[in-house]
Amino acid sequence: MYYWKLKNKKPPKTFNPDDKNWVEIWNDVFMQYNKTKEGKFVPLNQKNVDTGMGVERTLAILNHLEDNYLSSIFQPIIKQIEILSKKSYSEEKNKRPMRIIADHIRAAVFILGDEKNIKPSNIGQGYILRRLIRRAIRYGKLLNIKENFTQEIAKSIIPIYPDYPELIKNEKFILEQLAEEEKRFNETLDKGIKKFEEITKNNTKEISGKDAFLLFQSYGFPIEMTQELAKEKKIKVNLEDYQKEYQKHQELSRTLSSGVFKSGLADASEKTKKLHTATHMLNEALRRILNDNSIGQKGSNITPERLRFDFNFPRKLSDEEIKKVEQLVNQKIKESLDVKREEMPLEKAKKSGAGFLPGAKYPEIVSVYTIEDKKDKRGYFSKEICTGPHVNNTSELGTFKIIKEESVAAGIRRIKAILE
Repeated sequence: MYYWKLKNKKPPKTFNPDDKNWVEIWNDVFMQYNKTKEGKFVPLNQKNVDTGMGVERTLAILNHLEDNYLSSIFQPIIKQIEILSKKSYSEEKNKRPMRIIADHIRAAVFILGDEKNIKPSNIGQGYILRRLIRRAIRYGKLLNIKENFTQEIAKSIIPIYPDYPELIKNEKFILEQLAEEEKRFNETLDKGIKKFEEITKNNTKEISGKDAFLLFQSYGFPIEMTQELAKEKKIKVNLEDYQKEYQKHQELSRTLSSGVFKSGLADASEKTKKLHTATHMLNEALRRILNDNSIGQKGSNITPERLRFDFNFPRKLSDEEIKKVEQLVNQKIKESLDVKREEMPLEKAKKSGAGFLPGAKYPEIVSVYTIEDKKDKRGYFSKEICTGPHVNNTSELGTFKIIKEESVAAGIRRIKAILE
């Protein structure tokens, strides 16, 4: 269904799809046949009509507007972008970047507001979220908006949708994740742009898949962003070779992630996530209390009810040692230490001091989880290569309690613990 948007001019008698004054606002799909493998069309027993409606476009039409972004749904967001950028939406050159920022941050707010607690990442739904946020950040740069603006835009979005209580309920999570992702991307964005310019400075006709993957892997550029930058320079991207490079990376990540969940975490529930973070803290506490840096994980199993952690140590722990381990973990919980996730090359992660499992197969790019501690001379309490998930702050954990310590093999001890 098309609508003639010019209110002061009568629509032509003949429809012309190339005429931009005709705006599609609705469509109907009549599902009547099932197409077989042989290409035959067999009538369905149950026939349906699937209808799709453009809500923003319809709202604009009902209010006699020719621009969706002038409607009440988008205006609070656009006005906030105008304040932050000190630029006017009425100027033609500002419309596209402002529309992209408004649309993408709104979508990101709804994804982050979902009860699934999806976070920006390089896999699955998290990757879609990351693409949205990072593209918005790039256009914010083009408008000369100062850093840490995504939070402010999100604050203008949530009040528009009072019928979605999950947005209000998860507001803290939404704002924290936007701020964290913006900070993470800003650390590499300028360097990434310089690298892109370096790759394309000799009027290259095509960006290789290897270079495109380098921009993704080392500078956090989603391939769609590289394609967009290349299009502006009328350069092509070898997408086929990029996908091969990305597939190798993804398979390694999946293999590692799958291994962790099979041998370690029973699920990714909130309780399991808390106990997973507590396991990292327990590992470090054992090293410090027992004064033995050779202590490391030899196995783990984490359920929503308890954690089980196996580690190398030649003897039974005394009651006093167990008490001191508990006290150290609980002390760090009370200090409300931030848990930070960073992506970096494997070798860089190892050189940074991050703990890892000897003999384990890791992808080229790994996630490093750091439990920050400014009082510590290293700047952190615990730092390990891990696929997650973890809490954002140790204050979320509650009280840590060891319920059992025993031997499981020669030189291998086992601790079972809970959070109360």
